[in-house]
Amino acid sequence: MKILVTGAAGFIGSHVARKLLERGDEVVGLDNLSDYYDVNLKKARLQTLEDLPNFTFELVDLADRAAMEAVFARYGFARVIHLAAQAGVRYSIENPHAYVDSNLVGFIHVLEGCRHHGIEHLVYASTSSVYGAHTNMPFSVKESVDHPLTLYAATKKANELMAHSYSSLYGLPTTGLRFFTVYGPWGRPDMALFLFTRNILAGEPIDVFNYGKHRRDFTYVDDIVEGVVRTNDQVACADSAWDSDHPDPSRSCAPYRVYNIGNNEPVELLKYIEVLENCLGTKAKLNKLPLQLGDVPDTYADVTELIEDVGYRPQTSVEDGVAQFVKWYRSYHQV
Repeated sequence: MKILVTGAAGFIGSHVARKLLERGDEVVGLDNLSDYYDVNLKKARLQTLEDLPNFTFELVDLADRAAMEAVFARYGFARVIHLAAQAGVRYSIENPHAYVDSNLVGFIHVLEGCRHHGIEHLVYASTSSVYGAHTNMPFSVKESVDHPLTLYAATKKANELMAHSYSSLYGLPTTGLRFFTVYGPWGRPDMALFLFTRNILAGEPIDVFNYGKHRRDFTYVDDIVEGVVRTNDQVACADSAWDSDHPDPSRSCAPYRVYNIGNNEPVELLKYIEVLENCLGTKAKLNKLPLQLGDVPDTYADVTELIEDVGYRPQTSVEDGVAQFVKWYRSYHQV
């Protein structure tokens, strides 16, 4: 298939593009190479893709309507995997307009491209952050998510609603994937594992919020990628049993689906740090702090629907996943 992967220079996007290329798909990777974090890291990810056949890169900003229309018109995609977004929970508190431009304006340009060019299936990234103030564990896609705690989460919830409207109005099959705390090689420098590793190796203290007591459903990037590719291959369809009197938020009478992709095994942050210390062979200096604004104490994914519909569940342990990250980090930074 010819597939558009937005955010192809990003952490998850570059991994997804590689997986598709290695199995023989033709991939057009789109990214704006924003300076939210180190652009050199993004370029290095792209270089690993440009060495493979059937990869084309387009330097385009999602918010540029004319450029997005031109990309869709030029290539004739079969499917779209939309992973580009302005990421970061806390950054959305400081820079809200960036999230509107990328996550809302950019997403409508993707939806319009899919609508007007006969795209067979749109798979897009959502986030566990949409669960917001929820405390009922594990988080289920069958529950409503109407209490986001950050603008980032609100934009991702909006993406799910926008996708449903296009599925309903135009019959566009859409699948939203709520990712849970993704980590692994080529990860973002603003995320905990990258920050922890850098500081521990430098002999500097690490900031440990909520005093290290919160739990996260840490999910290894290869598991996320497998879930993305499998859901891309399984086109969303209408649910004939959907009951409008008792609506299930994860599906619809339109060709629409939402799934969690998480490891289904929360790990306390202090345990995660302990695993990292073992991999590095160095103890961390902990600067324990209260919970940050907009953050949640725990995340825990119910992946029942992903297993039932797609036949897949993540399974990489944090011990194996962190070890793979440390191996990459040492190689990339030559430390």
